[in-house]
Amino acid sequence: MGENGKRHSNLESFLACVTPSVSTYSLPKACFRDTSSLWESEGKELIECFNLEDLWELYAECSAYGLGVPIVLNNGETAVQYFTPSLSAVQIYTNKSPTLSRYGPEESETDSWSDDSTSERLSRSWDAVSDDSAYDLDSSLPPRERHLYFEFSEHLPPYSRVPFMGKVHELARDHPGLTTFKSVELSPASWMSIAWYPIYAIPGHGNSKDLDTCFLTYHNLSSILQDDAGCVAKGSTSRGGLAYLGGSEMNRNKRITLSPFGLATYKMQGDIWRNPGTSDAQRITALRNAADSWLTQLGAVHPDFNFFRNNFRFH
Repeated sequence: MGENGKRHSNLESFLACVTPSVSTYSLPKACFRDTSSLWESEGKELIECFNLEDLWELYAECSAYGLGVPIVLNNGETAVQYFTPSLSAVQIYTNKSPTLSRYGPEESETDSWSDDSTSERLSRSWDAVSDDSAYDLDSSLPPRERHLYFEFSEHLPPYSRVPFMGKVHELARDHPGLTTFKSVELSPASWMSIAWYPIYAIPGHGNSKDLDTCFLTYHNLSSILQDDAGCVAKGSTSRGGLAYLGGSEMNRNKRITLSPFGLATYKMQGDIWRNPGTSDAQRITALRNAADSWLTQLGAVHPDFNFFRNNFRFH
């Protein structure tokens, strides 16, 4: 039991730890030749954004040593389960070429968003995601007018994969935008998926099968849809992962959290990640359906997701 009689959720602990919180800075909207109606609807002259390179750097340490997730075992004892991340898939879509962009020809006038209703739907649907509700992304995808800069899907088995940071640097050699783009240059259709494979727990324990679960998390890469740090996984005090929540107000206003909008699991066993006294099972199902809907609407083929989905079952 946690505070106020609420049962502890290891799933919530996992989601909090794998939620990256990236430093942001402000740019005048005038710096960009064209901004989508989504920015116009904000009525702000300054646009908050982050560098993709800064986002990738958050994964440097856990790529080498693993990411620790504090958990509570069924016997009430605590442990830290470590996961290793790998880049499972990514699609980078750009908006109309801004003044600061150095990549590709300028897009036509149709390669932007001008439907105010789309802006409203995006805002409402993402608010729902941030509030841990329905995770309904059916209405949040932009129109088809967007430019695909780069996409990648991993096909290798887990034991043959390059660590997360190594893969990003490898891909960036031929696609430099992966490290030089700003989030404001990306369409909200841009996303990545990270595969999290368990490696060990400290302290070790005999009931290891309960912690064999593998996860896929899905994160949007455009700053249009993101919340500032502290709006996701409220009350989290975990500081061992990618999410540094609960900091000072000054720091909080200078970071954006890329909370998972989708999730898939493999080898889900026991009650470690699905505490019967919580809404864990329903949330896993809702997040899996959200990932499925997102991929379907984008027409994206994600081999890891297909494997996880085809082998998904609760034991």
